[in-house]
Amino acid sequence: MNNRTLALLAALIATSIYGLNHTIAKGLMPTYIKPFGFIFLRVLGAAILFWVIGIWGPKERIDNKDWKRIFLCALFGMVINMLVFFKGLSLSTPINGSIIITISPIFIFLISAFFIKEKITLIKYFGIGLGFSGALALILFSNEIRHDAPNITLGNILFVVNSISYGIYLIIVKPLTLKYHPYTLMKWIFLVAVIINLPITITEFVEVEWTSLPFEAIWKLIFVVVGTTFLTYLLNVFALKELKASTVGIFMYLQPPIAIVFAIITGSDSLTFIKVIAIILIFSGVYLVSKKPKLQV
Repeated sequence: MNNRTLALLAALIATSIYGLNHTIAKGLMPTYIKPFGFIFLRVLGAAILFWVIGIWGPKERIDNKDWKRIFLCALFGMVINMLVFFKGLSLSTPINGSIIITISPIFIFLISAFFIKEKITLIKYFGIGLGFSGALALILFSNEIRHDAPNITLGNILFVVNSISYGIYLIIVKPLTLKYHPYTLMKWIFLVAVIINLPITITEFVEVEWTSLPFEAIWKLIFVVVGTTFLTYLLNVFALKELKASTVGIFMYLQPPIAIVFAIITGSDSLTFIKVIAIILIFSGVYLVSKKPKLQV
């Protein structure tokens, strides 16, 4: 199995874990832990795991010129991205989150086009419009009434912010993945993320009644820390060493079907007409944006 195949497999496993996470994490908030407290647990747990596993990794020194990029990776990938996603998940529904996150490839394309001055064709403009209209449909017309989703509109808006932030992260972390070992990269980025998140999240973190948590909550917390945080970020960094950021971003296509099936099986969410329309619009938009132009003969 060559490196590209392994990279594709890594991206597939990571997006599958993300798909399950929408429902698993939702079931913990706010009964056992509030969103921001959850984030501190995630980044602290992942930082510890990466520093421990880093003992067996290469001993690399971060160049001084790369610390600014490390900080930005932590800010967009482990602070803004995580905070707004988990806050959005506590306000909205798992399926909404899994659908809206798939517009990340559009933001990746727009950001990349801005920096490399790539011309945006008419068909790509149309794709961008379709993708955004799908997200907008969820924001404006999701009128479900659920006791565990107190503000679906705001939650969906936060999912959009999450998509933008994650798209920025995938782009700015790419050069670092070509220069440093994944263990080196992740242990420093997560350490910086712990420091940035600390003043924002520590209040909700210390409110958790750790000694009274049932087994169901404990295994779900472990899944989010080890699976959704440690493994997914490690797998995505490995994938980015061989694949373009836009290619890794396209794997988000798989999140909605995985999240929808899991959410429906567990009874935590349902598939409505507006969600189906949003999926069609967003998927069509991302396809048009990601489609390679035909070569002129």
